[in-house]
Amino acid sequence: MADFNSVQKLNKQAIDKDKFQMMIAERAYYKFEKRGFIAGYETEDWFEAELEIKNQYFYWSLDVE
Repeated sequence: MADFNSVQKLNKQAIDKDKFQMMIAERAYYKFEKRGFIAGYETEDWFEAELEIKNQYFYWSLDVE
């Protein structure tokens, strides 16, 4: 699992924290929508979305040679 600080250190371009939060919020919303807008899973959706975005960003930031 990639944490935010390790991604920041590895990446040449810093992650804009506001953009990062918006990406997580959008991903969490789509998880909520996919479930049919059933409440009660907001925290789970947020943490899953955060992990997905961190991992996605981590892999985007790797140098491919």
